[in-house]
Parts: sequence; C-alpha cells; structure tokens
Amino acid sequence: MQVVRNGGSRLLRPWAWPPTSRVVVRAPAHPMHTGSQRLQGAEAKREVQEKAAAPAPAPAPAASRSSFSIYPPVPGQESSLRWAGKKFEEIPIAHIKASYNNTQIQVVSAMNQPLARTSCGTEGFRNAKKGTGIAAQTAGIAAAAKATGKGVTHIRVVVKGLGPGRLSAIKGLIMGGLEVISITDNTPIPHNGCRPRKARRL
Repeated sequence: MQVVRNGGSRLLRPWAWPPTSRVVVRAPAHPMHTGSQRLQGAEAKREVQEKAAAPAPAPAPAASRSSFSIYPPVPGQESSLRWAGKKFEEIPIAHIKASYNNTQIQVVSAMNQPLARTSCGTEGFRNAKKGTGIAAQTAGIAAAAKATGKGVTHIRVVVKGLGPGRLSAIKGLIMGGLEVISITDNTPIPHNGCRPRKARRL
C-alpha cells in the first residue's frame, strides 16, 4: 500500500523525476528553384544589360522655378506674380487699427491715396458695443463695399493693435467681396520703453 502511495505521488509530481535532456537534430532544408524564378532572374539580368548598353539621356532643361514663389515678395525684390494684372507693390492696402474700444479701417491706394474709411462708430455702434467682433466685421463689410465701388478687387491687409476686432475686420473685408493676398502685423511692441500705467483697482 505504501508503495502504491509513493508511486501515485510521483505520478502527480512530475518534477520529482530527474530531467532528461532532449536533442533534436533537423536537416537543413534545401532551397527549391522553380522554372518561373529562373525566368524572372534571366529577364532581370537582360534588363540590367540593356540599361547599361543604352546611352544616358540628356538632362532636360531646368525650369526657372527659382523665380516662382507662392509667397509675397520681400520688399525690394521683383516677383512674377500678378493679381488682376498688378504687381504686389501696386495693390491697395487696408490698414486696420484694432484698439480695445474701437476698430478703424482705412483703404488706401498704392500711392497712399485714401479710397475708403470706416469704423465701428460710423456704422452705428455706440459705447461698449464698438469694441466687439461683430462691430468690426460690419465695418469691414462697409469698407469693402466702398472700395469695390472704386474698382478695388485685391488688397493687402496691415493690422495694428490687439483689440477684439482684428480677425473680424479681415473676415468682413473678405465677406464684402475683396480678395486678401497678404496679412501683415504691424503692432507696436515696446522693448521695455515707457513705464506702463498703474493697474486698475477692481
């Protein structure tokens, strides 16, 4: 009985037996070559020989891509781009002054002659409503209507100030029918210049 118990315990515990090492030897598999692979190899060799024997094609004349650019030109640099037959320097400019209390828009020609001028106050907004985005957008639409009446189709935009009507005024100019070709930020930034005003007490 004791022998059977010991045998059963050994059957239940396989790790009790000494481990035996198994060695498996596998023969290397020989590569199988088919007729299609041989044909493909022969075709590839023939193509390489034909390319080596053929004369090198003459280089195509390089296109003058260096003169073309989708970006507005640097001041003083000529550009081949034209907008309605005009150069970049000949396109009217829309000056946008966006203060915290109002937004003023003035469209001038390339020779600095005034073409249109609007602001949030001239469009009927009063007091705190002048410093809103919808007021700036309305002023932009009105300025675009006046400018298009004088033959303006494309404009350059120069933005000045950090008011809430910066982007709304540009959107109003586009909604009024003008095509904006460049946007320049001309906000004055002091390099530790004048002493700022004291903080408001709220």
